[in-house]
Amino acid sequence: MDDVVLLSDAECRDLLETDTVGRVAFVTPAGPRIVPVNYALHGEGLEMRTTAYSELAVYAPGHEIAFEIDQLDSERRRGWSVVAHGVCERFEQPGSGSWHHDGPGPEPWAGGFRPMWLRLEWRELTGRRVGGPHWPHPVVSGRGRGY
Repeated sequence: MDDVVLLSDAECRDLLETDTVGRVAFVTPAGPRIVPVNYALHGEGLEMRTTAYSELAVYAPGHEIAFEIDQLDSERRRGWSVVAHGVCERFEQPGSGSWHHDGPGPEPWAGGFRPMWLRLEWRELTGRRVGGPHWPHPVVSGRGRGY
């Protein structure tokens, strides 16, 4: 069995740039929840959109949350994951929900109007890989980093 390799902050950031979908874990009065979200990396944080009435919009802002992305290969028993922890903050977007930074914004796959913008500015960013040196994690293309 291969050892677990801890990833650097730079490697974690690079991996966050390789996808647009992750999972957010937060707590509601009925217990913990994990929901998939579309996200965009900006600076030291992740930004996402949701409906104003979703559990995420109601219970996450102002509280500690966790965000995770991963890639797994069960057949070859290898994979990597990146986890960000911090306080979720709500922020209002002017206009009709247009992205306020250079580069792409979080584009929800789910239909409907999603005007609620949330940001997770992480206080901790960790990652790990298993599967040995024969399976390095993906290299980010030359696109702009947005930070």
